Amino acid sequence: MKQRILSLDILRGLTVAGMILVNNGYGKSFEPLSHSRWNGMTPCDLVFPFFLFIMGVSMYLSLSKSQFKASGPLVRKIVRRTVLLFFIGLAINWLDMAVYGDWHNFGNLRVWAVLQRIALSYGITSVIVIVLSHRWLIPAIIVLLVIYTVILLTGDGYAENAHNILSRVDCALFGVSHLYRKSPVDPEGLLGIIPSVAHVLIGFYVGMKIKNTENLLDKAFSVLLVAAVLIIGGYLLSFGLPLNKRIWSPSYVLMTCGLASALLGLLMYCVDIRNGRRWHTFFVVFGVNPLFLYVVSELIAIVFGYFGISDAMFAGISLIVSHPQTASLLYALSFVLINFLLGYALYRRKIIIKL
Repeated sequence: MKQRILSLDILRGLTVAGMILVNNGYGKSFEPLSHSRWNGMTPCDLVFPFFLFIMGVSMYLSLSKSQFKASGPLVRKIVRRTVLLFFIGLAINWLDMAVYGDWHNFGNLRVWAVLQRIALSYGITSVIVIVLSHRWLIPAIIVLLVIYTVILLTGDGYAENAHNILSRVDCALFGVSHLYRKSPVDPEGLLGIIPSVAHVLIGFYVGMKIKNTENLLDKAFSVLLVAAVLIIGGYLLSFGLPLNKRIWSPSYVLMTCGLASALLGLLMYCVDIRNGRRWHTFFVVFGVNPLFLYVVSELIAIVFGYFGISDAMFAGISLIVSHPQTASLLYALSFVLINFLLGYALYRRKIIIKL
């Protein structure tokens, strides 16, 4: 691919900005900006899967430079990045305790979180696409989703209690004190990595379609065709396996990948084909340094919370806007803007920090 496809950066940036937005509401948020409690899906439930999808697309474009051949430098790069992201995620979890004096309380350190899920999904998917012939991509995706479906159906995977197989496995391997405490099922737990890898592989497949199609219009059409298949498949599957972000259900994988593909195809048409780029800079800023800005946003949130800056900001906003959900949204938007300004300083200097 001779010309960089700007829509990829825009979608990645839109997703990261969305992750920061939904993670940083204050108090009670509007329902679309809150995760669904169990079955069902809100706009908030789209941001993380969109990131995994676009990571898969980018993986194809990146690994194609090495012809997908395992080499010492490539394997070391994959292992290093996987370990780095996983331990950054652990460090953020630890810092969230440490600032309040629990720096030595490793017995209650949560093992899982967003970065840990990203790390393992990236590492496992990288091994699969290097080892496996790409003509087996779709069968591999199907096998992973079938295996996970069997696990869910035979292990009460839709039970919203500790009897859920996902909860039982996490508790047995890691202990309750190392898991998410606001629900009986850790939404980033171990078994959920299976559908997440399938998720990234779907993105990888879309990346392959983009890379191996010459004409930009044909690229956009092929992505939209994949989107239609995935959305229809996810919708039909949801009748037996409801959409559920907490357990990362197979229907959720297909539906969110389909919606991400549809948005990518539309962006390719509007931005790369029709040159509609007047508004793109805001999202490109997030898109060129996605994981760095996400990590920074998590650190800023911890610091703001500890020093009372969050309380002061929200109090100031509430003096102007009394409606609590609107004030929460304005606070979250302010938080996104703070991270944008940091990212823009890097963007202007053409500094890209890869994690």
